[in-house]
Amino acid sequence: MVVQQYRSGGGARAACALAVAAAVSVACGCSAQDEVDGGSRTRAVAAERPRDLLGRAADVLAEAGGAEARTSMQTAAGGTRVTIRGRGTYDFRKQVGRLKVMLPDGAAGADRHRPITELLAPGALYMRNRGAGVPDGKWVRIDTTGLKDGNLVTGGATDPMAAAELLRGAREVTYAGTSELAGVTVRHYRGVADLGRAARAASPLSRGALNAAAKGFSKDAVPFDAYLDEEGRLRKVRHRFSFASRGPEVSVVSTLLLYGFGTPAAVVLPDGDDIYTGEIRQD
Repeated sequence: MVVQQYRSGGGARAACALAVAAAVSVACGCSAQDEVDGGSRTRAVAAERPRDLLGRAADVLAEAGGAEARTSMQTAAGGTRVTIRGRGTYDFRKQVGRLKVMLPDGAAGADRHRPITELLAPGALYMRNRGAGVPDGKWVRIDTTGLKDGNLVTGGATDPMAAAELLRGAREVTYAGTSELAGVTVRHYRGVADLGRAARAASPLSRGALNAAAKGFSKDAVPFDAYLDEEGRLRKVRHRFSFASRGPEVSVVSTLLLYGFGTPAAVVLPDGDDIYTGEIRQD
């Protein structure tokens, strides 16, 4: 595993604290021509070089539109592991999504079964049921371009588009063979993503957050496992982040699973009056 350290020790503690706070606080009828065209696409995808294929993953998702998503983020520090799970929908064209993020049992006292609602948007993360002194029904808005990690770990779920955009920085890629994922044949690739390279190649809506991450980490390398279907769509990706603060080294494994392509993602961002601007308690 490649160890990443924030350039600012205080930034590392702040991002880590936020991550821990989030943890604790068709059917189709196909004609013969369709089958021919589909076979041609599959052969074309298979013929691409792995790095080129991964570099196009975000663009292929944008062409697909919306999808359902499941997320998992496991944080390990000092022998303690905490897993946060999420589920929702995401629109890869508009780069907006809605997730229900479930904290693990026992992580947030009396509120442990209450999920956090997260709205993902370019440059912003909105959270409701955040706790930590935030009134019920109010949203907290976080500028992801100002986070040391660009919201790769802070919110307890990596933004699906950011996860795909990271693959634009893929290097040292190896092909690990085919397997089956939820009844779909996928190709498995292992490699390391370079944060700086990914930020430079990212789409305009994602560039701000990834630039923040590239500047915030002292090392750019992020190991990954990516699984693409026969049309080049990203079905699953797992990134392994690690960084050190003054305490124990923190390891974060972030996994994204995509399915139900074509599912619309209805996301309405909150009005200013619904956003809490007061002090957030640090538990």
